[in-house]
Amino acid sequence: MATTNRAPKLKLSNVSKEFTAPGTGQRTVAVADVSLEIQSGEFICVVGPSGCGKSTVLNMVAGLAEPSSGTIEKDGVPITGPGADRGVMFQDYALFPWLNVRDNIGFGLRHGTPGKELSRSTREERVGHYIELVGLAGSENKYPHQLSGGMRQRVALARLLANGPDILLLDEPLGALDAQTRLILQVELLRIWGETAPAEQRKTAIFITHDIEETVFLADRVVVMSTHPGRVKAVLPVDLPRPREETIRAEPRFGHLAEEIWGLIRDEAYRAIA
Repeated sequence: MATTNRAPKLKLSNVSKEFTAPGTGQRTVAVADVSLEIQSGEFICVVGPSGCGKSTVLNMVAGLAEPSSGTIEKDGVPITGPGADRGVMFQDYALFPWLNVRDNIGFGLRHGTPGKELSRSTREERVGHYIELVGLAGSENKYPHQLSGGMRQRVALARLLANGPDILLLDEPLGALDAQTRLILQVELLRIWGETAPAEQRKTAIFITHDIEETVFLADRVVVMSTHPGRVKAVLPVDLPRPREETIRAEPRFGHLAEEIWGLIRDEAYRAIA
């Protein structure tokens, strides 16, 4: 995505996070001196070896963890805790097994801040819209145990979007899926995100993954992190056209970008599993 003079949607300035082990008091610096600016409507992928602090950074942006030092701002205002303006989606679906698809998607609208000012009919209309958007029409009354893994993630994504957050925080949401379903949902995720729409109409997205090809396929920019402690090693623009079709995976530029990212994390990735 081309740089602009607009104020960033998100700004991380010299952010560090330190943990203290209970009992021993041993201190570990998980993330050190992370600075990053993300524009409205960008799709950012964060990739790096295990233990590099990817999820820690996401949790701090979500307000679920507080930086030990540094600041995180959204639209120029410091983030001090969780908020409905930021929605989080995890790898494990986190669906309520006793609720059907429709009620899972509408849970936040019925019981949380996002739906407080909405009438019942408006909430139902919004839930129906996102059921259609994620391709679950006809499955509204099914329960999670009756759904495939891919369908469960569609429910989780629809629930996230129905709450109307400005920012989507996606922590390896496709990681538990089989390879074929994962490829299909990568394409679907970009469609739902709105890659054919103008940037100002898209949600801002931060997507955590270990999958390098997934990173290249999805991202506007890739944040590559190193470990011990976690730092931003490089930020790479993905200069591939949108919309991204499956055939783009065979393009030489796609392969070159994947090789460049792997080259940045290869040594640390090997050390992480040694």
